[in-house]
Amino acid sequence: MSETKLGYSSYQIALHWIIAALVLFQLFFGESMTTVVDAAEDRAAVSPADQTLGSAHYWVGISILVLVVARLIMRLVSGAPKPADRGPGWMQVAARVSHGLFYLLLLATPFVGLLAFYAGDPWGDIHSLNKPVFIILISTHASAALFHQYWLRDGTLRRMLSSGR
Repeated sequence: MSETKLGYSSYQIALHWIIAALVLFQLFFGESMTTVVDAAEDRAAVSPADQTLGSAHYWVGISILVLVVARLIMRLVSGAPKPADRGPGWMQVAARVSHGLFYLLLLATPFVGLLAFYAGDPWGDIHSLNKPVFIILISTHASAALFHQYWLRDGTLRRMLSSGR
């Protein structure tokens, strides 16, 4: 695995932000899938908006799964920049753990969502538990990026905003 010198490639950056936008879409509009599933179980009608958003949730979830696999392959082939050396060792450990947890959730959540869709509970309940975990992880990730950018001033955020090759 080779390492990029200053930052991520433009493809890695694009995948990061596309996946982030898709995950945010899922977090904001994912409840429509619950509405659709509950209506199907009760043999009740569902609004066209909920039906559309429920269908979008399904396809966006599959898209996230495919894009995350592509991002992981790209990371294996292209590498990643070395982490910033500033800050205590626990911050570097926390960064590795949080990135690992992101990848785990980004792969497992759509997979479990598919199990929920095709096999039902308990997979739907397990899938739903990931929403608060994502919210906490995203909030921590964004806060850490801003901390690195504006407090430590180590260029960590800049590496995910523009290609530094």
